[in-house]
Amino acid sequence: MARKLQTNPRKSASQERSRATVDALLEATARVLMKEGYDRASTNRIAEVAGVSIGSLYQYFPSKEALVAAVIDRHTQEVSQLTRNALVKVAARPIEVAAREFVSVAIDAHRINPKLHGVLAEQIPRIGRLENIEANQQEAYALVRGYLEAHQDEIDVADLDLAAFICVTSVEALTHGAVLHNPELLAPNRVDRFIEEASRLILRYLRSGASDLLRR
Repeated sequence: MARKLQTNPRKSASQERSRATVDALLEATARVLMKEGYDRASTNRIAEVAGVSIGSLYQYFPSKEALVAAVIDRHTQEVSQLTRNALVKVAARPIEVAAREFVSVAIDAHRINPKLHGVLAEQIPRIGRLENIEANQQEAYALVRGYLEAHQDEIDVADLDLAAFICVTSVEALTHGAVLHNPELLAPNRVDRFIEEASRLILRYLRSGASDLLRR
């Protein structure tokens, strides 16, 4: 019988010293994952890289999986905060500006330690953090839908739920693929073109209407 993964921390870090220990452990976990991979990572190795005793590690985290889950949660929260800030920033701006900003911030989000992003993406199903990722996606859909609803006079789509899903999923797929698999597309001499083309894709969909495009 497969053992149940222990992915929750044993206790939260409330004191400054304990927060520093947890931060060191999470940073060490990220470094070990990127350098050695998930399968070769171990609590002993993570404690060694963090410069703390294995006993201190187990005070806060019961397993390697719990450490990786905490790194996933921290990374996801950082990416989500970028998205929130960007959409608040352009809430009252025209859709051309908002589209470019959304693509730009998606690139920035995936550039937050892209190697770590790739490693964590592979481990999310194994560690059991799919629900957290889905919750963040739902938040992104809701934020984009809210923007589209406030700017309905600038767009030509009737189903705002579907439109938000298409916009978020399209930008996520484009930027994820570019940052992790085709970084040359985001070189300084090409990144503006990438942003322009991705923004145009979103704008043409929102302004032409899906049914109109299909008839052409």
